[in-house]
Amino acid sequence: MDLDALLYHYLGTDDPATADAATLAAATDRIAIDLGVEREAGRRFALWALMAVLGRAPDSETTFKGATERRAAHDFARLLRRGEALDDAG
Repeated sequence: MDLDALLYHYLGTDDPATADAATLAAATDRIAIDLGVEREAGRRFALWALMAVLGRAPDSETTFKGATERRAAHDFARLLRRGEALDDAG
């Protein structure tokens, strides 16, 4: 899945910083619904990752049943935290 396409689909823009709080809340609700009904592992991970980027991801332990997917989610979340720490330091 293409991140810019996902952002545009859910937010109407490819720059989440330009979305207001109501748009972000509505987008998060729509993503959560799509995540709940999606069955393909790669697409589920992409939707979860998008929610993580937006700071609103559900718990990976309950979202992903498989150990591989949970590990990937933990690794992705760790990378996001490192990126945020670098932004804060820079």
